[in-house]
Amino acid sequence: MEFHSLEVRQTALSLLRGGARNADVARRLNVPLGTVGYWKHVDRAKRGECPGAHNPGCPRCDGSPLDAAAYAYLLGLYLGDGHISHYSAHRVPNLMITCDDNWPGLMTCAEQAMRRVFPFNQVCRVRKVGCHNVKVYSKHLECLFPQHGPGRKHERRIVLEAWQQEIVDAHPWAFLRGLIHSDGCRGINWTVRNGKRYEYPRYFFTNKSDDIRKLCTDTLTKVGVRWTVLARGSDPFNVSVARKACVALMDAHIGPKY
Repeated sequence: MEFHSLEVRQTALSLLRGGARNADVARRLNVPLGTVGYWKHVDRAKRGECPGAHNPGCPRCDGSPLDAAAYAYLLGLYLGDGHISHYSAHRVPNLMITCDDNWPGLMTCAEQAMRRVFPFNQVCRVRKVGCHNVKVYSKHLECLFPQHGPGRKHERRIVLEAWQQEIVDAHPWAFLRGLIHSDGCRGINWTVRNGKRYEYPRYFFTNKSDDIRKLCTDTLTKVGVRWTVLARGSDPFNVSVARKACVALMDAHIGPKY
């Protein structure tokens, strides 16, 4: 992980406060664009200028419009690799989705979904070793993600509220796509029959939470996808989709991560 000196950060903030664009500052100081955006957001938050502060529309609090399809996808990502954090250095909590650098398309999809669900809030990417954290700051995160709570997700009850279930029912493939993009994959399995090797595609969804796996399997059933559970040792953490017709259906709506 690359660390930047306090002098570089202060120079960047001075340029940003003077009206320089993020991209220009990043090129001038040889700092990743996402890092510059993150520094700018933290600086504005400390000065009470956090984006969205003057237009904090919330679909749950005041009936603001909600992009339901984008929310269904983001909900799937959150239940997989996402979490909400509260840091004393920031005025508002942040939703963070961790994306492996091997999947730049996933990173873009996560960022786009955040922008559509939170159109008045700044979204940024923070580089880590081998991954990026895609983040959005909002005072209304817990309104939209009431599953947030202390401890790990698989150690507490995860149940969708009625309004969330309605969105998932209306956009099941977006929800499944978020789940697969976070804790799932499309891989190639093989077997030997009559001395000959055969290969076939298969989807997996792996999660320790019984509740989250059930949300996945219930939704798969609703869209007509047959699934099975494969145990890892004695733990049934893996949901598998291997039937040819069902894999084709998943390919049409989800496809491999990229």
